[in-house]
Amino acid sequence: MLMPRTPLSLALQLLAGVALLQGCASKPDLRADYDKSADFAKYHSFNFVKSPSTDTLGYGNLMTQQFETAIRSQLEKRGYKQAESPDLMVNFSGKLQEKADVQSSGGGGYYGYRGYGAWPGYSYGTDVYTVRYTVGTINIDLIDASRNQMVWEGVAVGEVTKKHLENREAAVAKAIEKIFSKYPFRAGVAQPVATGPEAAAANLSIP
Repeated sequence: MLMPRTPLSLALQLLAGVALLQGCASKPDLRADYDKSADFAKYHSFNFVKSPSTDTLGYGNLMTQQFETAIRSQLEKRGYKQAESPDLMVNFSGKLQEKADVQSSGGGGYYGYRGYGAWPGYSYGTDVYTVRYTVGTINIDLIDASRNQMVWEGVAVGEVTKKHLENREAAVAKAIEKIFSKYPFRAGVAQPVATGPEAAAANLSIP
């Protein structure tokens, strides 16, 4: 039986993590990799691990349901079917990490908006300040059920904002969609295909 990732203390932490993919100040860092020795042609079905890390209280919650709904949608678009005895098991997790950077105004002070220098002999003030922010990480794992071995991992890392937390279901769906843009396979097909927005239409065209 696949062991779930270490649970977070609060399900809302994972919710904040997905916000990094929805309207954050900078684009999230999306990364993915897969097992080159795995035979992806044999994978046609999927299901979810019984206790993902979003179930922090020991039972299913709305956050877990929203994650599962979004992941199910992405896998079904690629031709996979949910089954009781699946070829692939799906696990997902998230975490938050507080960060602090010491920065300088670079000599610009209040007038740092100017793109040109002052007259000779003029001296700008210098401000040093600390910027505190939160970095969220979301992982999605696909596991070969017969071998209990991970065959694909998608990761998103970025700064967390609260802007889109009011519509968390949409934020979750958008986050999962972006992560799966890095998934290069379709059900029953051995060879990977191109990923990214430019290839989305071709990748998701299921006969």
